Amino acid sequence: MLTPGPKGAWDDARVSGPRVLRSANGLWRMWYYGRDQDFDSEINLPTGRCGLATSNDGLHWTREPGPLTKGAVFEPHPNPDRFDCAHVGISDLSYQDGLYWMWYLGGDQSRTHIGEFDAKGLQLRPGCAISRDGLHWLRLEGPHRGALLDLGAPGEPDMALCGWPVVRRFADGVWRMYYHSLDPARMVFVLCLAESSDGLRWTKRGEILGPGEPGRFDAQGIGTRDLLFHHGHWLMFYEGVGEQGYRSIGLATSDDGIHWTRRPGREPDGSAFAHAPKGSGQWDAFAVGTPHIVPLPDGSFRLYYVGANETPAGFTDELAMVQQIGVAISNGPDLTRWKRWQAQPRPQSTGT
Repeated sequence: MLTPGPKGAWDDARVSGPRVLRSANGLWRMWYYGRDQDFDSEINLPTGRCGLATSNDGLHWTREPGPLTKGAVFEPHPNPDRFDCAHVGISDLSYQDGLYWMWYLGGDQSRTHIGEFDAKGLQLRPGCAISRDGLHWLRLEGPHRGALLDLGAPGEPDMALCGWPVVRRFADGVWRMYYHSLDPARMVFVLCLAESSDGLRWTKRGEILGPGEPGRFDAQGIGTRDLLFHHGHWLMFYEGVGEQGYRSIGLATSDDGIHWTRRPGREPDGSAFAHAPKGSGQWDAFAVGTPHIVPLPDGSFRLYYVGANETPAGFTDELAMVQQIGVAISNGPDLTRWKRWQAQPRPQSTGT
């Protein structure tokens, strides 16, 4: 649905992390992160800067030039002392009270060694920014070098990183932030929770969901996610990491947003939406992730996601993959059945 941008654009190397809103007037907006060919390759992540695209149908997109570097709308902070001075990536977005609220992750120039990972910018922390037009953003200052949360203490599951925040305000007035980390002790990805009364000062509640059973799509843990309140329950579509690094999307449910139960999907590995078959050569044969769910007026849903191709190094070398943005359509209101949307080739002119 969306491939890397034209040469010289802020996203000409990769695109990832879509977050989509549909306006009352029918216009679709998609914020996403990516990077250009010249971005610091020592940061072995798909993050970099953020941009905006618009659409009349949510399927065919036009990039909107932003006011920052190479057309981006959000980018690393120029202050080298801040948590987000090296790279940024959007992870959640909402519109309320006349403002767009962006929850994002950022990293600095420090180098970290965790298991097989040895790169700059891995000490991820969450931030928040607001905008009236979706193009010009103002950061809200958090207490940890600008971040809303700091890394956990040694031995805690989020001591390495606090990445990809997703924030929801519940009926009781409590803000809940869901983020994931790589637990160095177990070398698995875990889902953590923090709570706030105002959206700025946060208290951690620790790990709330860990890796799945051996052999399942999420045996190595839980990554990016999206939350949807549906028919009186909270649904969480999340990126599961398998034992060989392959990634698929699963589903969990909750009544209170704190205690979550996995719901087995229809795919053989237990996922709700699986990567394309291994060895198929398809663009999303290694991973489908960063899910984002959009309800439609007819009762069906769209699942926007990022796909990645297979590479010899697997997930240990993110930058060797080609990441692109796709979408799947639900079978009516059934959130367990999805069909990939395939872009149709544009007819070519035969001339006169």
